[in-house]
Amino acid sequence: MKDGKIPNPNTIHPIVGYDKEIYIKPTIKNKNIIVGDFTYIADSEFESHVTHHYEFNNDKLIIGKFCQIAFGVEFVPFYTLEGWEQVPPTQDNLPIKGDTIIGNDVWIGQNATIMPGVHIGDGAIIGANSVVAKDVPPYHIAVR
Repeated sequence: MKDGKIPNPNTIHPIVGYDKEIYIKPTIKNKNIIVGDFTYIADSEFESHVTHHYEFNNDKLIIGKFCQIAFGVEFVPFYTLEGWEQVPPTQDNLPIKGDTIIGNDVWIGQNATIMPGVHIGDGAIIGANSVVAKDVPPYHIAVR
C-alpha cells in the first residue's frame, strides 16, 4: 500500500511499465480456467501455459488467490489424444482425472509441470523443474 494506493486485482500489469509479470485473473478468456485475485505469473500472458485443453472436456483448472507462478510453468489438466488420427472420445470414454486445483498462496517454481487432476494445498511450494503428478498437502514442499 505504497503512497496510500490500494492494489487492484483487476489490473493486468501490477508493476507499471513492466509487461513480464501479470495478474492472471483479468486476462482469462477460457471458462474452464478460474483464477483468484492477485495470483500472478512471470510472463506477459497465461493461457498458453495451459496445454492440451480441449473443449469437449469439462475439467477445470482452478487456482487460488495470491499464488506466484514462475516463468515456464505448464499446466496439463486436460485429456490428451493418443495420436493425431484419433477421433475425440465421447465423455463416457474419457479417462477423467477431475479438476486440477491449486490452493491459495502457492509458489510454483520455474519450468514446473502440473499434471491432470492434481490438488496442491494452500501454502505449498513446488520446486523448479518439478513434475507434480500427485496431490501435495497444504504447506508442504514438493521438489523433483
